[in-house]
Amino acid sequence: MTGALPEIVGAGKFNVYTGVATDDRAGAVLPTAAQLGLEAPRYCAACGRRMVVQIRPDGWWAKCSRHGLADSTELDPHR
Repeated sequence: MTGALPEIVGAGKFNVYTGVATDDRAGAVLPTAAQLGLEAPRYCAACGRRMVVQIRPDGWWAKCSRHGLADSTELDPHR
């Protein structure tokens, strides 16, 4: 990995838990599970599309139809 977060879960235009644009302050409230780090991303940070998400005992993976796949194991070095 190059050190950067994958585009679909990195800092983008959309909140990965709510799908609301990050510049929209009305959508600033995060679910409690997301605040605790217990929730997988549900929306692509780059385009705001709903992603296909699979939860596993050891993590999750999320796939955007436009931006590809991200796996929680890829994010471990960023924690």
